Amino acid sequence: MRFALLAALAAPFLFAGSVSAHEVKAGTLVLTDLWARATPPGAVAGGGFMTITNTGDQPDRLVMFASPVAETGEVHEMKVEDGVMTMRPLADGLEIPAHGSVTLAPGGYHIMFINLKEPIVAGTDVPVTLTFENAGAVDTVLHAQPIGAPGPAGGHDGMDMGGDMNKGHTQ
Repeated sequence: MRFALLAALAAPFLFAGSVSAHEVKAGTLVLTDLWARATPPGAVAGGGFMTITNTGDQPDRLVMFASPVAETGEVHEMKVEDGVMTMRPLADGLEIPAHGSVTLAPGGYHIMFINLKEPIVAGTDVPVTLTFENAGAVDTVLHAQPIGAPGPAGGHDGMDMGGDMNKGHTQ
């Protein structure tokens, strides 16, 4: 009895990493490693990141997103053109291939919070609504990591830093 009580009390601490990690399912899409990077006071923009896996037979497309912490949100791509890193919004959204995945990560695809209404603070959850062409609107949260964080806390971050960071697609 005493052991069971101690085990029950310790369980939240032993499994804290798995409890804080979450995945979101919407239709044939599975969203994992959802995080945002904290911003300094006065910042006007911030970035959000995740991995989106499509288990279906048809492609889908992330067409827009919104958050109460920003006036607007855009889906962006960063890539090197003529030796210069550039960033641009994806006017047609970001395709998620059938039976494939796309990783949104620093230096590549990401969602961009524009005209922040408040700073993104490390340790907080940032509510977002992601809108997909087929899966529709998906409400979730991005867990804010410290300024300069390379990925979500807790080990595996879903990023393949050894390949072409510009694409982020797998099939």
